[in-house]
Amino acid sequence: MSNFQNTTPSSIIFLLTGVPGLEVFHIWISIPFCCLYVTALSGNSLILFAIVTQPSLHEPVYYFLSMLSTTDLGLSISTLVTVLGILWFNAREIGFNACLSQMFFIKLFTVMESSVLLAMAFDRFVAISNPLRYATILTDSRIAQIGVAIVIRGTLMLTPMVALLKRLSFCHSHILHHSYCFHPDVMKLSCTDTRINNAVGLNAMISTVGVDSILILLSYVLIIKTVLSIASPEEKKKAFSTCISHIGAVAIFYIPLISLSFVHRFEKQAPAYVHTMIANTYLLIPPVMNPIIYSVKTKQIRRAVIKILRSQNT
Repeated sequence: MSNFQNTTPSSIIFLLTGVPGLEVFHIWISIPFCCLYVTALSGNSLILFAIVTQPSLHEPVYYFLSMLSTTDLGLSISTLVTVLGILWFNAREIGFNACLSQMFFIKLFTVMESSVLLAMAFDRFVAISNPLRYATILTDSRIAQIGVAIVIRGTLMLTPMVALLKRLSFCHSHILHHSYCFHPDVMKLSCTDTRINNAVGLNAMISTVGVDSILILLSYVLIIKTVLSIASPEEKKKAFSTCISHIGAVAIFYIPLISLSFVHRFEKQAPAYVHTMIANTYLLIPPVMNPIIYSVKTKQIRRAVIKILRSQNT
């Protein structure tokens, strides 16, 4: 025990966990995970490439979509190495500083995705409530400013949360219960008082994801109010149809996040592998599903993607 107490944080090695109880099936479990990662990386890269190369997509709504694809790529890459490393090679060890870095980027891209979804909700509100001024309100420079603000906001809110982990001592087991470094998971292993860490972490998530969810909901209340004031049934249908993709993106982001919170709250009642699967789903489903949703539901994106794929085959 004293060996753990005298160990400096930077020299600590944590052990990540794959799918508890199903270790002998890790190779087989890796097949769907690998397919999901390939889908997420290729899908989001294709969306980004389409927006960059197709002049018809150089509009505010697609600039925000490119931000969403960028955050989804970052989120996928942040967990890919450790998840597949465990499933393929049983490579469970991760150093303390590497763990903090992974944790920071997972949280950063999660907060950035929430912020981008809020920006997209604002985009839909402006497009529906004030279409004549849409282009003058959401100029290229303003969208760039929003993008920079999203990165700065996430960095400033999350840096103290991660940095405060360096003050903790880890004198218990070094086994983490996920295939990536998860903030609450690391804190549970500490034998130091973590009340400050808990308070800072909770404040960071409430101030970002929590506030964003409320503002997104408020945006849709205003959107619905605006749409209901439109006289023409066809115009109402058209206005609502422009929001379907965004509503889908919001749902696949927040539902797994809420599910993970419930699993953590009632983890004793749920089998360990259920906990692990939901934890991985929470990070993988949005990057996988967002390109599919926008390719299926957005005609301009679908046309651009088909055009690119056809040009590659000729």
